Amino acid sequence: MPTIEIHDKIVHVDDEGFLTEYGEWDEDVARVLAPQIGVEMSDRHWDVVRFLRRDYAERGETATTRRVDVVGHVPVKEQFALFPKKPGKKMAYVAGLPKPHGCV
Repeated sequence: MPTIEIHDKIVHVDDEGFLTEYGEWDEDVARVLAPQIGVEMSDRHWDVVRFLRRDYAERGETATTRRVDVVGHVPVKEQFALFPKKPGKKMAYVAGLPKPHGCV
């Protein structure tokens, strides 16, 4: 499995650059990943990322945009504003999680 180095830390990624090891992520890693996909992190971005991390830890799968809307209380329209064009994929990438099911 490929690896990349972020802040002198080696992290495992898949072929698309998504982290594959939950425990290798931290907020410093997210601060490096976000600008790579054109996202400038705000408090609201962190709310979404932290929700995704908690939800993944409980359920073992990455929340879809629908779940982030219903359970995380972040409307889909706001998700598109925070993570333009492909919010599910971009949210998961910054959160260090696998792409949600159904994401291409």
